[in-house]
Amino acid sequence: MKFSSTSSYIASDDLAVAVNAAVALQRPLLVKGEPGTGKTELARQVAESLGMPMLEWNIKSTTKAQQGLYEYDAVSRLRDSQLGEARVHDVKNYIRKGKLWQAFEAEGRVVLLIDEIDKADIEFPNDLLQELDRMEFHVYETGETIRARQRPVVIITSNNEKELPDAFLRRCFFHYIRFPDIDTLRAIVEVHFPGIKAALLTTALTQFFEIRETPGLKKKPSTSEVLDWLKLLLAEDLGPEDLKRDGKTLLPRLHGALLKNEQDVHLFERLAFMARGRG
Repeated sequence: MKFSSTSSYIASDDLAVAVNAAVALQRPLLVKGEPGTGKTELARQVAESLGMPMLEWNIKSTTKAQQGLYEYDAVSRLRDSQLGEARVHDVKNYIRKGKLWQAFEAEGRVVLLIDEIDKADIEFPNDLLQELDRMEFHVYETGETIRARQRPVVIITSNNEKELPDAFLRRCFFHYIRFPDIDTLRAIVEVHFPGIKAALLTTALTQFFEIRETPGLKKKPSTSEVLDWLKLLLAEDLGPEDLKRDGKTLLPRLHGALLKNEQDVHLFERLAFMARGRG
Protein backbone atom coordinates (compact mmCIF):
# COMPACT_ATOMS: atom_id res chain seq x y z
CA MET A 1 0.00 0.00 0.00
CA LYS A 2 1.17 3.51 -0.78
CA PHE A 3 0.10 6.81 0.70
CA SER A 4 -1.63 9.45 -1.41
CA SER A 5 -4.27 12.12 -0.93
CA THR A 6 -7.35 10.97 0.96
CA SER A 7 -10.96 12.13 0.88
CA SER A 8 -10.21 14.60 3.68
CA TYR A 9 -6.53 15.47 3.09
CA ILE A 10 -4.86 16.91 -0.01
CA ALA A 11 -1.24 15.77 -0.19
CA SER A 12 1.10 17.26 -2.78
CA ASP A 13 2.98 14.84 -5.02
CA ASP A 14 6.31 15.53 -3.29
CA LEU A 15 4.77 14.95 0.16
CA ALA A 16 3.33 11.61 -0.92
CA VAL A 17 6.73 10.63 -2.35
CA ALA A 18 8.41 11.58 0.96
CA VAL A 19 5.99 9.49 3.03
CA ASN A 20 6.36 6.43 0.81
CA ALA A 21 10.16 6.82 0.67
CA ALA A 22 10.39 6.94 4.48
CA VAL A 23 8.19 3.84 4.76
CA ALA A 24 10.30 1.98 2.19
CA LEU A 25 13.59 3.01 3.84
CA GLN A 26 12.19 2.24 7.32
CA ARG A 27 13.43 5.60 8.55
CA PRO A 28 11.58 8.24 10.59
CA LEU A 29 9.96 10.91 8.44
CA LEU A 30 10.87 14.36 9.76
CA VAL A 31 8.26 16.89 8.61
CA LYS A 32 8.86 20.61 8.98
CA GLY A 33 6.76 23.58 7.96
CA GLU A 34 5.14 26.65 9.40
CA PRO A 35 2.40 26.01 12.01
CA GLY A 36 -0.99 25.19 10.55
CA THR A 37 0.18 23.47 7.37
CA GLY A 38 -1.18 20.05 8.38
CA LYS A 39 1.91 18.29 9.76
CA THR A 40 0.09 16.60 12.63
CA GLU A 41 -2.91 15.76 10.49
CA LEU A 42 -0.55 14.10 8.01
CA ALA A 43 0.26 11.35 10.50
CA ARG A 44 -3.43 10.66 11.09
CA GLN A 45 -4.07 10.47 7.36
CA VAL A 46 -1.07 8.18 6.78
CA ALA A 47 -2.40 5.83 9.47
CA GLU A 48 -5.86 5.83 7.90
CA SER A 49 -4.53 5.43 4.37
CA LEU A 50 -2.24 2.52 5.28
CA GLY A 51 -4.80 0.91 7.59
CA MET A 52 -2.65 1.15 10.71
CA PRO A 53 -3.45 2.22 14.28
CA MET A 54 -1.80 5.47 15.40
CA LEU A 55 0.01 6.31 18.63
CA GLU A 56 0.51 10.01 19.36
CA TRP A 57 3.29 11.38 21.58
CA ASN A 58 2.81 15.11 22.09
CA ILE A 59 6.07 16.74 23.11
CA LYS A 60 6.22 19.60 25.62
CA SER A 61 9.09 21.71 26.92
CA THR A 62 9.32 19.46 29.98
CA THR A 63 9.15 16.13 28.10
CA LYS A 64 12.12 13.78 28.51
CA ALA A 65 13.07 11.05 26.06
CA GLN A 66 12.85 8.43 28.84
CA GLN A 67 9.11 9.07 29.08
CA GLY A 68 8.70 7.69 25.57
CA LEU A 69 10.28 4.42 26.70
CA TYR A 70 8.91 3.93 30.21
CA GLU A 71 8.66 5.55 33.62
CA TYR A 72 9.45 3.83 36.92
CA ASP A 73 7.25 4.97 39.82
CA ALA A 74 9.61 4.53 42.76
CA VAL A 75 7.49 6.72 45.05
CA SER A 76 4.43 4.47 44.70
CA ARG A 77 6.55 1.39 45.31
CA LEU A 78 8.00 2.91 48.48
CA ARG A 79 4.53 3.81 49.73
CA ASP A 80 3.22 0.30 49.01
CA SER A 81 6.19 -1.25 50.81
CA GLN A 82 5.39 0.83 53.90
CA LEU A 83 1.77 -0.37 53.72
CA GLY A 84 2.82 -3.99 53.30
CA GLU A 85 1.25 -4.40 49.84
CA ALA A 86 1.98 -7.74 48.14
CA ARG A 87 2.33 -6.12 44.71
CA VAL A 88 5.51 -4.40 45.84
CA HIS A 89 7.53 -7.57 45.17
CA ASP A 90 6.99 -7.31 41.39
CA VAL A 91 8.73 -4.22 40.00
CA LYS A 92 6.70 -4.47 36.79
CA ASN A 93 3.70 -3.17 38.72
CA TYR A 94 5.45 0.21 38.94
CA ILE A 95 6.56 0.60 35.34
CA ARG A 96 4.43 2.75 33.05
CA LYS A 97 4.94 1.99 29.36
CA GLY A 98 5.69 4.92 27.08
CA LYS A 99 4.57 5.43 23.49
CA LEU A 100 7.68 3.81 21.99
CA TRP A 101 7.20 0.72 24.15
CA GLN A 102 3.55 0.54 23.11
CA ALA A 103 4.55 0.86 19.44
CA PHE A 104 7.26 -1.79 19.79
CA GLU A 105 4.99 -4.39 21.40
CA ALA A 106 1.96 -3.80 19.17
CA GLU A 107 0.66 -6.91 17.42
CA GLY A 108 0.72 -5.21 14.02
CA ARG A 109 2.55 -2.30 12.46
CA VAL A 110 1.52 1.12 13.77
CA VAL A 111 2.11 4.78 12.93
CA LEU A 112 3.96 6.57 15.76
CA LEU A 113 3.66 10.36 15.75
CA ILE A 114 6.26 12.31 17.72
CA ASP A 115 4.65 15.72 17.55
CA GLU A 116 6.59 19.02 17.78
CA ILE A 117 9.94 17.54 18.76
CA ASP A 118 11.54 20.99 18.70
CA LYS A 119 9.62 21.98 21.85
CA ALA A 120 11.78 19.72 24.01
CA ASP A 121 15.30 20.23 25.30
CA ILE A 122 18.07 20.21 22.68
CA GLU A 123 19.32 16.83 23.98
CA PHE A 124 15.93 15.17 23.50
CA PRO A 125 16.50 14.02 19.88
CA ASN A 126 19.98 12.67 20.70
CA ASP A 127 18.54 10.68 23.60
CA LEU A 128 16.32 8.79 21.14
CA LEU A 129 18.98 8.04 18.52
CA GLN A 130 19.68 4.43 19.47
CA GLU A 131 16.06 3.53 20.18
CA LEU A 132 14.82 4.84 16.82
CA ASP A 133 17.79 3.37 14.96
CA ARG A 134 17.95 -0.12 16.51
CA MET A 135 14.28 -0.26 17.47
CA GLU A 136 15.08 -1.61 20.91
CA PHE A 137 15.86 -0.41 24.44
CA HIS A 138 16.82 -1.85 27.83
CA VAL A 139 14.66 -1.76 30.96
CA TYR A 140 17.16 -1.50 33.81
CA GLU A 141 14.67 -2.24 36.60
CA THR A 142 13.68 -5.63 35.14
CA GLY A 143 16.79 -6.45 33.09
CA GLU A 144 14.76 -7.10 29.93
CA THR A 145 15.32 -5.73 26.43
CA ILE A 146 12.26 -4.51 24.54
CA ARG A 147 12.53 -5.02 20.76
CA ALA A 148 10.04 -3.94 18.14
CA ARG A 149 7.96 -6.83 16.81
CA GLN A 150 7.44 -4.81 13.64
CA ARG A 151 9.15 -1.54 12.83
CA PRO A 152 6.58 1.27 13.27
CA VAL A 153 6.13 4.05 10.74
CA VAL A 154 7.59 7.00 12.68
CA ILE A 155 6.51 10.53 11.74
CA ILE A 156 8.21 13.41 13.56
CA THR A 157 7.00 16.99 13.25
CA SER A 158 8.89 20.22 13.93
CA ASN A 159 7.95 23.90 13.75
CA ASN A 160 11.62 24.88 13.39
CA GLU A 161 11.71 26.54 16.82
CA LYS A 162 15.23 25.18 17.31
CA GLU A 163 17.83 23.35 15.25
CA LEU A 164 17.94 19.57 15.52
CA PRO A 165 21.28 17.73 15.94
CA ASP A 166 23.06 16.52 12.78
CA ALA A 167 23.30 12.97 14.12
CA PHE A 168 19.53 12.89 14.48
CA LEU A 169 18.91 14.43 11.05
CA ARG A 170 21.11 11.79 9.38
CA ARG A 171 18.75 9.08 10.57
CA CYS A 172 15.60 10.74 9.18
CA PHE A 173 14.03 11.23 5.79
CA PHE A 174 13.28 14.95 5.61
CA HIS A 175 10.42 16.85 4.02
CA TYR A 176 9.44 20.52 4.28
CA ILE A 177 5.75 21.22 3.68
CA ARG A 178 5.63 24.39 1.64
CA PHE A 179 2.66 26.65 1.97
CA PRO A 180 0.16 25.60 -0.73
CA ASP A 181 -0.33 27.73 -3.82
CA ILE A 182 -3.77 29.13 -4.55
CA ASP A 183 -4.90 26.16 -6.66
CA THR A 184 -3.86 23.62 -4.02
CA LEU A 185 -5.44 25.71 -1.28
CA ARG A 186 -8.64 25.90 -3.33
CA ALA A 187 -8.68 22.08 -3.50
CA ILE A 188 -8.09 21.86 0.27
CA VAL A 189 -10.96 24.26 0.94
CA GLU A 190 -13.33 22.34 -1.33
CA VAL A 191 -12.57 19.15 0.62
CA HIS A 192 -13.65 20.88 3.86
CA PHE A 193 -16.48 22.97 2.37
CA PRO A 194 -17.89 21.09 -0.63
CA GLY A 195 -20.15 23.24 -2.76
CA ILE A 196 -18.74 26.57 -1.59
CA LYS A 197 -19.60 29.26 -4.13
CA ALA A 198 -16.77 29.89 -6.58
CA ALA A 199 -17.08 33.68 -6.45
CA LEU A 200 -16.84 33.76 -2.65
CA LEU A 201 -13.90 31.36 -2.63
CA THR A 202 -11.99 33.30 -5.29
CA THR A 203 -12.52 36.63 -3.52
CA ALA A 204 -11.65 35.21 -0.11
CA LEU A 205 -8.48 33.42 -1.27
CA THR A 206 -7.31 36.46 -3.24
CA GLN A 207 -7.70 38.59 -0.13
CA PHE A 208 -6.07 35.92 2.03
CA PHE A 209 -2.94 35.78 -0.13
CA GLU A 210 -2.77 39.58 -0.21
CA ILE A 211 -2.74 39.54 3.59
CA ARG A 212 -0.08 36.81 3.73
CA GLU A 213 2.18 38.77 1.38
CA THR A 214 1.88 42.06 3.27
CA PRO A 215 5.43 43.22 4.13
CA GLY A 216 6.11 43.48 7.85
CA LEU A 217 3.50 40.91 8.92
CA LYS A 218 4.68 39.26 12.14
CA LYS A 219 2.63 36.05 11.82
CA LYS A 220 1.34 35.00 8.44
CA PRO A 221 -2.07 33.31 8.59
CA SER A 222 -1.90 29.58 7.89
CA THR A 223 -4.03 26.96 6.20
CA SER A 224 -5.93 26.16 9.39
CA GLU A 225 -6.67 29.85 9.90
CA VAL A 226 -8.06 30.40 6.40
CA LEU A 227 -10.33 27.39 6.96
CA ASP A 228 -11.57 28.93 10.22
CA TRP A 229 -12.12 32.25 8.43
CA LEU A 230 -14.11 30.64 5.62
CA LYS A 231 -16.18 28.72 8.15
CA LEU A 232 -17.13 32.04 9.77
CA LEU A 233 -17.89 33.66 6.40
CA LEU A 234 -20.23 30.79 5.54
CA ALA A 235 -21.84 30.86 8.99
CA GLU A 236 -22.54 34.58 8.55
CA ASP A 237 -23.81 33.92 5.00
CA LEU A 238 -21.48 36.59 3.57
CA GLY A 239 -20.95 37.02 -0.15
CA PRO A 240 -18.02 38.36 -2.20
CA GLU A 241 -19.39 41.91 -1.99
CA ASP A 242 -19.31 41.72 1.83
CA LEU A 243 -15.55 41.13 1.87
CA LYS A 244 -14.69 44.62 0.74
CA ARG A 245 -12.21 45.91 3.29
CA ASP A 246 -12.85 48.96 5.42
CA GLY A 247 -10.82 51.82 3.93
CA LYS A 248 -10.15 53.17 7.42
CA THR A 249 -8.20 50.10 8.57
CA LEU A 250 -7.82 47.74 5.56
CA LEU A 251 -8.70 44.93 7.96
CA PRO A 252 -10.61 41.99 6.48
CA ARG A 253 -14.03 41.01 7.77
CA LEU A 254 -13.79 38.82 10.88
CA HIS A 255 -10.05 39.47 10.92
CA GLY A 256 -9.62 37.81 14.33
CA ALA A 257 -9.58 34.44 12.58
CA LEU A 258 -6.58 35.48 10.46
CA LEU A 259 -4.54 37.99 12.47
CA LYS A 260 -3.40 36.71 15.85
CA ASN A 261 -1.56 39.62 17.45
CA GLU A 262 -2.04 43.34 17.94
CA GLN A 263 1.09 44.25 15.95
CA ASP A 264 -0.39 42.86 12.75
CA VAL A 265 -3.74 44.56 13.38
CA HIS A 266 -1.93 47.87 13.91
CA LEU A 267 0.09 47.25 10.74
CA PHE A 268 -3.05 47.28 8.59
CA GLU A 269 -4.33 50.36 10.39
CA ARG A 270 -1.04 52.15 9.66
CA LEU A 271 -1.11 51.08 6.01
CA ALA A 272 -4.63 52.49 5.67
CA PHE A 273 -3.53 55.76 7.33
CA MET A 274 -0.58 56.05 4.93
CA ALA A 275 -2.81 55.31 1.95
CA ARG A 276 -5.23 58.05 3.02
CA GLY A 277 -2.30 60.45 3.43
CA ARG A 278 -1.08 59.73 -0.10
CA GLY A 279 -4.60 60.18 -1.36
